[in-house]
Amino acid sequence: MNPPLNPQIAPIFMLIASNVFMTFAWYGHLKFKASPLWIAVFASWGIAFVEYWFAVPANRIGSAVYSAAELKTMQEVITLIVFAGFSVLYLKEPLGWNHLIGFVLIASGAAFIFQGR
Repeated sequence: MNPPLNPQIAPIFMLIASNVFMTFAWYGHLKFKASPLWIAVFASWGIAFVEYWFAVPANRIGSAVYSAAELKTMQEVITLIVFAGFSVLYLKEPLGWNHLIGFVLIASGAAFIFQGR
């Protein structure tokens, strides 16, 4: 019998995995611009299907201890972190100081969602 997943920690790791897949689904095809668009769409759809197997359980498990707004906020902050790494490491597109400041402002706003816990 498998031990139950920790509803405070498991959603974070599952949302990270989810965002890695979704970032590849949405932006990975940009390295293959010569491929027909329909191939990019179908490949992205297949990757997104896997993403759902992480996102849906993450939200279901996390809803035991987090509100929907908190789960969505976590997802958005994780998305920014994953995208920043993806942009620099995979797409080889540098991020500037303006991106960093914008991400910090978004993360700062997200911190207010968790105030009063």
